[in-house]
Amino acid sequence: MSDKKRLGILISGRGTNMLALIDAAQSGRLNADVVLVVSNVETAAGIEKARSRGVETMVIPHRGLSRREHEEKIVAELKRRRVDLVCLAGYMRLLSPYFIGEFPQRILNIHPSLLPAFPGLDAQRQALEHGVKVSGCTVHFVDETLDQGPIVKQAAVPVYDDDTIESLSARILKEEHRIYVEAVDLVLSGEYRIEGRRVLSPRHIAPSGA
Repeated sequence: MSDKKRLGILISGRGTNMLALIDAAQSGRLNADVVLVVSNVETAAGIEKARSRGVETMVIPHRGLSRREHEEKIVAELKRRRVDLVCLAGYMRLLSPYFIGEFPQRILNIHPSLLPAFPGLDAQRQALEHGVKVSGCTVHFVDETLDQGPIVKQAAVPVYDDDTIESLSARILKEEHRIYVEAVDLVLSGEYRIEGRRVLSPRHIAPSGA
């Protein structure tokens, strides 16, 4: 029997971070198998990308369902496949306390800012409008707050005077793909502990990108 951990990924769109995780798993850089990709959007481009990698996919639309009904369907499929860790990769719906309670400290999200700065939507636009000189991305545990769960890993990128939302987003996205894989690897290894809001690990001696 395989000792690999089992990942489930939730997406709503193009799924580039999903692909980074799938490719890392299939190349052996992650000791894990991506066993299911779920989208709440039928037209999400990431679904076909996951299928092209041979990963099982499922579309569970949320229209016409209460949040609880929709989440119960997703949770049932994840549990049916004995998922160890749930990764949000551009999943555009907030998870309820019910969903979080079904996978306590086993849900990760990637956000395109250095949290706690610029939570929520359009983080890159928020960063440019605020005039920051450094932005980046954050992998964090998902809890019942919006983008405020304990931080697992961050990477910083410079913000240039001539940046557009597109150019800044592209620079951040490159780092997202890198640190999401690293964060998932850390969490799956179990080589960490959570004290208050802090995720502590011997791997954190040097900051990412230092």
